[in-house]
Amino acid sequence: MKHSPRNWPMISALTFSLAGCAASGTPEGAAHLSPTECRDLAARRSNAPVTPERNRSELAALEKAGYDPFRSFDPYYPDDLQAAQRQVDRWYQTDCQQTPPPN
Repeated sequence: MKHSPRNWPMISALTFSLAGCAASGTPEGAAHLSPTECRDLAARRSNAPVTPERNRSELAALEKAGYDPFRSFDPYYPDDLQAAQRQVDRWYQTDCQQTPPPN
């Protein structure tokens, strides 16, 4: 099936849009995780009691790392979740080292 010439402008626009999304992102040295996410991840690592707020915070961090929990059929599960967890762990190491431990 050939692409119609009238589709090329849309295909080009989508290509440039996706390239722009991939090239943008967080500026060098900027934090990926919020102070709240850092606090909640630190609490999780110290085996603090689980709360709904901490669960939502951890899910938000995983979504920032590219995990989509609402995908109806995910042929890459659990690999995509584990990749997001590794990314959040890397961010935690760089973004959260100055965060005081939870009380």
